[in-house]
Amino acid sequence: MKKSKIVTTEDILLKLCQSVSGVLSSATDSNVSYSAMVQKINKTSLKPDFGCFVLFDGGFSGLVVINFTAKAALELYTKYMQHMGIPAEELAIAHTSDEVGDVLGELMNQLVGDFTNKIRKELQTHITQNQPKMLSLNKQVILSVDTNLDRPQARRVTFSTENHNIFYLELAMDKTEFIQLEDFEMDDENPDEILEKAQQQMREKEEKSKASSHSDADDLLSELGL
Repeated sequence: MKKSKIVTTEDILLKLCQSVSGVLSSATDSNVSYSAMVQKINKTSLKPDFGCFVLFDGGFSGLVVINFTAKAALELYTKYMQHMGIPAEELAIAHTSDEVGDVLGELMNQLVGDFTNKIRKELQTHITQNQPKMLSLNKQVILSVDTNLDRPQARRVTFSTENHNIFYLELAMDKTEFIQLEDFEMDDENPDEILEKAQQQMREKEEKSKASSHSDADDLLSELGL
């Protein structure tokens, strides 16, 4: 009799780690790696200097939190923008800048999107995500995000950037197992196409912002008769 394949919380966490590492490495054209050891924690929290979180629901419910140090946030932001061809002199220099938050939110949206695609393809179930939220935090603030989980499990994984700056991924989800009853074929998909589409949207957003700024300036000069 064929032995059924069982997918546990740790297997799902591994898929998430692979999405985080793969998407951030491709987006920044640098090496973003994760620890082979995972830590069991009691609950997820948003911590300094920059916390991002996204909720997902569907086949199973959960919460993904990424806590960046200021150096890690700035490194990922800078390398992502430079990889898109933005000159260094046009980049923000503080992790508290709105632009840094926008980029990290976009990157989190991409990596969770890659994760949900993996879940659909490999576990034959569907989960949806909300829009990622970002908070710049000082060193005295720790925020907890409540989720409606019946049997919550929480895990933390350490990530490292190419310049050895550290950030932490935390996952909270219901304790669950997926049991494969029959063999099935997985759909082929190209993560690079997903990333390229997201980068194109970001470029268009930058161009519209610049065009709007120039238009406002021209309108003002016209009103002044210049």
